[in-house]
This record gives sequence, C-alpha cells and structure tokens, in this order.
Amino acid sequence: MTTTLFDRHRLGALTLPNRVVMAPMTRVRAAGGGLATASMATYYAQRATAGLIVTEGVQPSLIGQSNPGTPGLHTDEQTASWRQVTGAVHANGGRIFAQIMHGGRVSHPDTTGLTPVGPSAVAAVGDVFTPTGPQPASLPRALDTAEVPEHAASYAEAARRAVDAGFDGVELHGANGYLISQFLSSNANLRTDRYGGPVAHRIRFAVEAAAATVDAVGADRTGIRLSPGARIWGVEDTDVPELYAALLAELAGLGLAYVHLEATADEEVLSGLRRAWPGTLVMNPLPPLGPKQTGRADADHWLGLGADLISFGRAFIANPDLVERLRGGLPLAPVDEATYYQGGDAGYLTYPAYQHAG
Repeated sequence: MTTTLFDRHRLGALTLPNRVVMAPMTRVRAAGGGLATASMATYYAQRATAGLIVTEGVQPSLIGQSNPGTPGLHTDEQTASWRQVTGAVHANGGRIFAQIMHGGRVSHPDTTGLTPVGPSAVAAVGDVFTPTGPQPASLPRALDTAEVPEHAASYAEAARRAVDAGFDGVELHGANGYLISQFLSSNANLRTDRYGGPVAHRIRFAVEAAAATVDAVGADRTGIRLSPGARIWGVEDTDVPELYAALLAELAGLGLAYVHLEATADEEVLSGLRRAWPGTLVMNPLPPLGPKQTGRADADHWLGLGADLISFGRAFIANPDLVERLRGGLPLAPVDEATYYQGGDAGYLTYPAYQHAG
C-alpha cells in the first residue's frame, strides 16, 4: 500500500498523526539572555497540527551561539522560558523537538563576547550576523584535543534541559556548516589528532555528541540533521558517500529516533543513504534557500523513494495550517522574506489559516 503524507508514523514513544515535519528555521525572536517568549509559544502552537515540530536552532552554550536574537538551553532561566512553548504546543495536540545548534566558527565576538571555536583555525566563508549588522566571519580558535569532549557533551547537557522544559526530544544540528558539520569537513577540519584526517576520525565528534545525548535523554528522543556535500559557510566534504555511510553506520548502533537529511547531494547519493539507514528517515526534499519551496509533489516523490517523514521549511512560515492545506489541495500563501529576521510579530504571528469562501 502506498504511503501518504497523512498516514500515522511511530517515532520512538510518539505516534505522529501525519508525516509532515516542520523543519527548523531561524527566526531570531528570542528575548535578551536567549529566553523564549510568549510570541514564540504562539508561533509554534499555531503550527501544532504538524506530525512533528523541530524548533529553530537553540545554542547549548554561550560560545555555541551563532546569531544574535537566538534562544538558548544552557541556563535555568532559558530552560524555564521554554516551558510556555512546549506547554502551548502540547495543549494544541502537537509534538515538539528542540534543535540543538552549536555554531562553532560561524559566530562573532560582537555577538557572544567570545572568540569562536572550531576544529581548526580556518574562518567560515561569508558574512555572519552580529548586533551591528553583517560582518566577515572571524578566525576561530582551534579546539585543543582535551577540550573537544566538553563541546560534544554540551549537546547532551542542552538535551537534558530540553526534556526538563517539556520537549519530546531533540535534534542535533549536524548540517549546514555548523560545528558538527565542521568536524565532518575536509577543509574546515585540518586536525591531525583523533578528531581529524581520515573519515573514521572526522565522524568521531558527531558520534560522541550523539552518544552523549542518547545517554542523557534516550535514543528514542534523539535525532540528527545532516546536509551531505552542502558547501554552506565554506564547508566542503570529500568522499560524501563514504563519509556519510560511515557516520550512519556508527549512528545506527546508537538507535537514534531519526536521521534528517537535506537534499544537498544528488538523488542517487541520498537514496543510497536511505538504504544505509535502518531507522526513520526525515527528508527535506529541496536544497536550503533554493528558489522553490517544498510542495506536495516533492513530498510524495520522496515518500516513494523510501523516506518516512517529510520536512517543510518556508511553507510553514506563511501557512500555519500547512497540513490542512496539503490535505485539501489548497493553495499555499506566499511568504514575506523581509520579515524572516526583523523581529516582532509581523510576519511571525500574522499569517492566517486558509479562509474558505462563504
């Protein structure tokens, strides 16, 4: 029988009522101190008909913060602030994972007051957001071998806080050129110790972060997002099929709830990774920030190729009732890109549900 977007799916201890996932998207609406807000609670609760919501990236430490205005999960105040969000989503019948995102070298001292860190002293390519506007990415400090485990452990510590705050689980951000992705890279990671060089060493940080998180909150509450070959923020991967097959083999032994892949490699490579991964696969069908938003046809295509769940990003911004629109074949509202990161409730809480003609 053909799998559809509207079939149920078992994910760890959760039963998802449909296979539509709200993808993580940075919206920079957090209050000072990285606190979640009442507006954030409303935003996510409006979209609670998704089978699963994955939040915007949440920093696990101050040094892990990439952009100003993003929320954290490394203080008691931050943890408490998230309870209004998880409570609102659960009250509306939803399920929500926190995405744990350590920016690594994609950061700036003007944002955190700290020198960014990375696997090697190689700057990211491009301008990063700072409180005073875009600036060139600064040169990171290469982590000493003895320091690396504490940064892997920071994902687990944030995951503990996430569960305490009422989240159903966490997704480690291993994609898009941030810290885990930097360690996987062949040009951002120039290390010669046990965390660099051959594939078996470059995957070590990702595996250690995932294993620590599994130990902290359980495998059924732990997922990871990956972007094979994406080349975002100047990160490059060589031997993409070998690298990611080796990583998935190690992660499979941990029994993670899911792997979330972005369509940043060709379909043949991605299909091979689907075959290599024995658990639930979440697929984001289109490259990030491409000209086209994911639609029903893209979702059905990947369900046919064996994906279990389909994540939608920008379509969820302007369509809080995206599941209902997809189910009914209703048109999708356009998104106002100017309001992505401007702050405030306009372009955040102001998109209505579909209005049927009277």
